[in-house]
This record gives sequence, structure tokens and C-alpha cells, in this order.
Amino acid sequence: MVKTVTAAFAAIIALAFSTPGTAASAHIDLDPSSPLQSFAAGDIEAALRARRLTVERHDSRILNSMPYIGDVTIRLLAGPQRGDAEPHAAAPESFRIRNEIRGGHRYLHVFGADAAGTMYGGLELAEQIRVKGVAGVVDTDRSPYMPLRGTKFNLPLDLRTPSYSDMGDSAQRNIATIWDFEFWRAYLDQLARDRYNMVSVWNLHPFPSMVRVPNYPDVALDDVWRTTAKLDEDYSTRTTDIVTPAMLAQHEVVKRLTIDAKIDFWRRVMQYANDRNIAFYVFTWNIYTYGVDGKYGITDDLGNPKTRDYFRASVREMFRTYPLLAGMGLTAGENMGEVKMYSGGVDSFDAKENWLFATYGQAMLDAARAEPGRRFRLIHRQHESRAQDIAATFAPLRAQPNVDFDFSFKYAQAHALSSTTQTFHRGYLEQLGDLKTFWTIRNDDALLLRWAAPDFVRDFLKGIPHEPSRGFYFGSDMWVWGREYLGAGPPRLEIDKHWLHFLLWGRLGYDPTLDDERIGALVAQRFPGTDGRRMLAAWQDASLIYPLVTGFHWADFDFQWYIEGSRSRPAPAKTASGFHSVETFINQPVHPGTDNIPIPKYVDAMLRGETPQGTTPFAAADRIDARADAALAALPALRSPQDANARREFAATRTDITAMALLGKYYAAKIRGATELAWFRATGAVEHRQRAIERLGQAAEFADRYARDVSAAYAPGFWTNRVGTVDFAEMAAEARRDVDIARAAVAKP
Repeated sequence: MVKTVTAAFAAIIALAFSTPGTAASAHIDLDPSSPLQSFAAGDIEAALRARRLTVERHDSRILNSMPYIGDVTIRLLAGPQRGDAEPHAAAPESFRIRNEIRGGHRYLHVFGADAAGTMYGGLELAEQIRVKGVAGVVDTDRSPYMPLRGTKFNLPLDLRTPSYSDMGDSAQRNIATIWDFEFWRAYLDQLARDRYNMVSVWNLHPFPSMVRVPNYPDVALDDVWRTTAKLDEDYSTRTTDIVTPAMLAQHEVVKRLTIDAKIDFWRRVMQYANDRNIAFYVFTWNIYTYGVDGKYGITDDLGNPKTRDYFRASVREMFRTYPLLAGMGLTAGENMGEVKMYSGGVDSFDAKENWLFATYGQAMLDAARAEPGRRFRLIHRQHESRAQDIAATFAPLRAQPNVDFDFSFKYAQAHALSSTTQTFHRGYLEQLGDLKTFWTIRNDDALLLRWAAPDFVRDFLKGIPHEPSRGFYFGSDMWVWGREYLGAGPPRLEIDKHWLHFLLWGRLGYDPTLDDERIGALVAQRFPGTDGRRMLAAWQDASLIYPLVTGFHWADFDFQWYIEGSRSRPAPAKTASGFHSVETFINQPVHPGTDNIPIPKYVDAMLRGETPQGTTPFAAADRIDARADAALAALPALRSPQDANARREFAATRTDITAMALLGKYYAAKIRGATELAWFRATGAVEHRQRAIERLGQAAEFADRYARDVSAAYAPGFWTNRVGTVDFAEMAAEARRDVDIARAAVAKP
């Protein structure tokens, strides 16, 4: 494309489009019948107005060839264009941006390979204008790195149809939220800006709250319930028996809705998602019959023919009821016979997969054959099953032309924030053959504090095997990411509070080359007047404490370790409270994808006079300390914004960064103390016990400071479905008891 303008005139144009207060006009040329283009145009218009440009929109279907009088024209174009001088971006969702000046007029072209690519290109253009001004827009070519980039959202539909996360504050407080369309509007808008194109909502047994099932009319539930009964702290990790008769008897109606109104609600949500290029999926665990157990003879018995018929009808009806439902995901568990599966008795792999095909598989075949022009996807989690059994059993569905069949695997177990190198999938890949997989990226770590480490996320995503990947979905089982409920002031969306964390997984999943310069500029936009790069560096230093600690102190599952509360269920911790004591830190393994050396192995090697290969416990502690110290040192120099709202969020973010750093100081001292204590027990050398007492005393001081800061910013504690009640004062008290353990220690005979 030819650019004909003198250097002097170009300088004038650049000044006009980058200096606030300069009068200039812009025209956005788009197809207003496209919701995706209209959404992007809204962000472009807001960015231009923030730069003091007047803005008009034009219908490209009518006025595309009309010359404009003004300073800049922005054209949003989808698909191949007549006379396009450059090869058109072919990959779905890809785009090109071109900035040119012709005849004294600036043109900003967004060429999308499709409607989604045009929307993403428009959003990128809006962001460049916000950050650098119109003249600062650079030619940009982007294509998606991961085809599907989703979120995992556990959905607390109703007391009678609970999700996996319902036995916790975040779910109980959000039952009403997920029936609020304004929540979904804001949530989906932000997901689109973050380049997510998939939402997966997860529930144990969603059908009674979402569909009418033919031949089972009494199954559909009107209204939305929540219990007022006093709830226990801990429930089964397999979510059996979590709804009791007493809970049902003592309930309140959260919202009055008929089943028809509920169906209309979810159709509207799916339509809105579709208008943001976001595919909607419903995932289930099995076999759960909450809300219908006993009706029509339905039970959770694998061999009950009535249950099989009901599930097949329910799944089929989900697709009939929701034309925009992109697919469903299923789990061969948690209530399908785990004991038999691992005891060597009945081959429950075959029994489970036969049941799942007879219900979900056959139902999808019914739906796919009835609508041959529609595409369907079934995502079968490998969890508690075997890929080769799944592929064989579901062969008829895989052969259906309009059905996509994919696997799913927990890539980092429950703790993505542990290591950029994960190992759990390696044997699994050998079973895939030519099938694709979705990776579950579980964040059951940074629930409370605002986490953000772009270098970690970038390397993590690049480490995922790309060729067999269909995509990923990012989320939690210990948290419902609706509205936050612990901070001061009115409840806000979790995706707004944790804006940078969500942004990183979505944006870097689309484009891993997104660099820290741009991300720092976004931080500066969020907090005007702040040095965005310096703040991002401090934020990242504090956030990297999570993988450094969890990489050293490893446990696979959410109920076995929660870093922000230093606890788990009592059994994994081997403590009455579930607190991870100095003893737990001595005996816990390290993440297999790291080179960390476990404390017992390190002490044993040192006693044999050997030099262990890898990161020693002391070196691991030093790394944690270095990140914490860097974050704390950077914070005082960061300038607070003038705007009152930005200033409040800046202060809250700075508090979170400080809290993460203090948490790191606590764990660094604790690792040193645990190592010294193990050394004393192995040798009887009193200097090691004395150093253990000193280091654990330091740890207790940091735990106390952390508990005070977090309790002041949020609340003294909260209740979770996986590790029970997180009590920060109790955490500090338990840390002090570690010192007593060291004082009372005796050497091994």
C-alpha cells in the first residue's frame, strides 16, 4: 500500500491524533447488522472519544464507496476483499490492521478472515488507540495460537441442582448471580475483549433447572432455591449426599422463575455469547440425580434402565431446547464406582463407558441425525477412565459427520500455578491417536489475591503440546467466579477484580507474542499516572511466589493444598486443622516438572557428603525471598492515580501485591526452618535445631503480618468446598506452633 505524504504533514497529522484536546473527526465504517463488528466499534469509538475525536458510524453496506470528509476513516472488513493487494488472512479468527495516509486522509483498515477476526482486529485497534493514539497504530498481523480458549465456570444453579463447588461461600453467594442477565452481559463482554471464545459451565445434574424432558414432566424445576439450614464445614470430595432433606426443608426462594422463563434466560445468555464469538458448553459429572432422585424410578444406579432412558432424553432435550449450545462435556465420575474401578473386580471401565455412550452418546446421535446441518461437539474427560476405552466405545458417534469428538485432560492437576513444565499428560498423549484434546487449566491457588505473571503464563501455554490440542479452559473447582463477596464496597465481578489474571490466559492463548510492553501499557491505562511497566514487574515478582512455593511443596488436588491459606483437608496435612505444619513441609513431595530437591533427599545427600543435583531447599527459599523482596522494594515508588476509582483499585492491588510478598517471606523462612529441623533430627547437631527455631520464628512473624493485612482488606476467613474454612488468625497461630515443634524436637536414635 502506497503512503504519499510529506514528513512535515505526517508530523502534523501525528500531533493531531495523539494530543488530547485537539479537534479531529473520525468515521467508523462497519456492517451494523454484525453484532461482532458493532461490539468492536463500540470499543473503537470509546478509544477515539478518549483521544478527543468526534466520531460517526457509517453503514458499510450502503456507504462503502462514499468519500468521507474528515481526518480519519476506520473500516472494519470481514472476509476476502475485492482488490485486496495482500494475501488475505486465512486462519479463522485472524486479522490484519493497516494504517495508511492517502490524499491527506488517514485510513485504518481492519481485515478479518471472518467476523470473529474482524472483531478481534477491531478490539486490537481500539487498544492501540487507547495506548498510543491514532498515529501510533502499527500494522499488525495476528492469528490464534490456541483454536479454542475457554473458561471453566462451576454453575450453582439451585439448591436442588448443585454444582461441584456449592458447599462454600463463593457458590452460596452467587446462586442469584448466575440468574442475573446483567452479570452475563458484563462477563461475556470482558471474555470477548480477552479473546476467549468458549465458556464451559459445569454442574452435577443441570437438566431439571434447564430443560423440560418429554415423558418426565415432574422433573423440571420452577424457581431458584437456596437453603437456610446450618451447613457443615466439610462434605464429600466426591459431592455425594451434599443435599439433605433438612436442607431442602429449610430453603428460601432466591428468584421466582418458571422453567419456561429459565429456558428463555439461558437462550438469551447463549445468544449474547454467540454475539461475542463465544461458544457455550455444558459439562456434567456422573451419575448424579439431584432434584429427580426417586421420581419415575430414577436412581444413580449404573444398571437402572429408567435412569439410562431419562439421561438420554435429558441430553437430547438440551440440544433441542438450545440451538446455540455448541456441545456438552462429560465426566466418567465422580459417582460411577471408583472403588470397583481400582480394586481389580468388575471391569467398571467398560460398564461406565457403555452407560455414557447409551446416554450421552446416543442422545447426541439422536440430535445430530435430526439436524444434519448443525455441528455438535462432545468432550469426554479422560478423568477416571481410559482414552482407548473411550475411543472404542464412542466409535459410532465419532463416525457421525456433523459431530466433533474430543478428549479432555487436567494438564496440571488442580494447580496450574506450580510450574511451566507439566508432566502428567505424557503417558496420556500416547493414547490419543489422531484425536484432539482440551486441556483443563485449574487455578485453585490464586482465589483471593490478584495474581498476574505474564512470563509464567506465556511459558506455560507454550509448554502445552500444540499439535494434539483443541484448546483449553481455565477455571476452578474451589471457587465460583461470579461476583466477589469478601472485599470492601459493593460486590464487583470477579473477572473485573482479577482483570489481569483473566486477561493473561485469554490474550496469551490467542497471541503468546503479546509482550510486557503492551501489558505494562494496559496497567498504566488502568491506573493513570502510574509507571505501568514498574508496577507490572512488582506484580509479577509477587505472583511468581505461587509457582516457586507450590513447585517445592506439591500436592495434586485442590483438597490437598491451598497456598493462600496454607492448608488442606486434615488427612493430607496430617494435622487436626488441615494446616500444613513444618512436619508437612518436611515430608511433602516436590512437583515432578521441577528440579527441586525434597528436604529428606537433600539432608540424606548432605550427610553422605554428596552434592545433590537440582535446586536445594535453601536455594528454593532464596528464590522465593528474592521475588518477595523485589516486589516490596518496588511498591513505594509507584505513584497513586488521581482518579478516585482508579486510586481505590490501585490501593487494593498494592495491598494484594504486599500480601503475596509477605506470604512468600513466610514460606521462604518456613522452608529453611523445615530443612534445619530435618537436619537436626538426622544428626542431633543442636545448631540446626537453634536455626530451625529462629527460621520458624521468622516465618511466624511473617504469617502474622500476612494474616493481619488480608483480614483487614477482606475478612477474617471464608468457607470453601475443598479445604473447609480458611481462618487467617488460625493460620498465624498454627505458624507459631511450628516453633514449639522445633523446640520439642529430638534427634533420631
